[in-house]
Amino acid sequence: MRFLRRYFIENPFRIQKRTIALNAFYSQKNEETIEKISQQIGFIGDGNMAKAICRGIVNKGLISYSQVYVSSPYIKNLDAWKQYGARISTDNSKVAVNTDIIFLAVKPHILQQAVDTICKSENFEKIKNKLFVSILAGITLEMLESLLSKFPGSRVIRVMPNTPMMIGEGCTAFCPGKTVSPEDISLVKRILEVSGVCEMVPENMLNAVTALSGGGPSFVYLIIEALSDGGVKMGLHREMATKFAIQTVLGAAKMVKLTGKHTGALKDEVCSAGGSTITGMHALEKAGVRGAIIDAVEAAARRASE
Repeated sequence: MRFLRRYFIENPFRIQKRTIALNAFYSQKNEETIEKISQQIGFIGDGNMAKAICRGIVNKGLISYSQVYVSSPYIKNLDAWKQYGARISTDNSKVAVNTDIIFLAVKPHILQQAVDTICKSENFEKIKNKLFVSILAGITLEMLESLLSKFPGSRVIRVMPNTPMMIGEGCTAFCPGKTVSPEDISLVKRILEVSGVCEMVPENMLNAVTALSGGGPSFVYLIIEALSDGGVKMGLHREMATKFAIQTVLGAAKMVKLTGKHTGALKDEVCSAGGSTITGMHALEKAGVRGAIIDAVEAAARRASE
């Protein structure tokens, strides 16, 4: 009788408490009040990563597009930014002179040219005490600080974000330069972590971060596509197969995050003895999928360091 009482009466309360806790976790970010920052934000370069960073912090209410300046050599590329309310220009110096925090978002091989155009502009002498945030893979702090020393009082932070910042699920690492202040670090971290996970790391880890979380979304998209293809091959319609593949990956990621269990333990919970899942796992291991993913991260990291 004591066992039945404990099972039918006490356990429901435990389940209810756990449900409340999980619901609170999911709604926590939505209920938080985001205090806006007053700084003007600039983007030299208008690519996908610049868009992801900007859209993420705007969507979270940290800034509005009226605080954003963007430059690109191609005015047509800036139409979307203009429609959102950002100030646009083909002149990099206008972004640099009018903003407090400048994201360097050009291709790495174009950086020197972008900085040179600023130095040759009539605004050059007005560009002082700026915080530069570089998202350029492979360009070290030493290189950045040397290149940007032309601007008095400049400080540099290297950042490696990823595109899911656009929807508030980013994963970003950053490394501050020598002249960066604690206030600079706090401000940049606040900008980055509003759109997901953000960690400060030593610079020698940034190439690994570039490969894992910077390129990782692309690897996961391939996995989702392959799962969908497998479903189609076995008779599911494409729309359903893709929907189920997406939810399966999303659900598995949340299981790892919320339960705190090792991925191997969670895998074993799904693989029953002699069942279909362990048979599928054997096929994956036989094909070298685990090794291929490790190789992909290694190859991407090596490329980032070149």
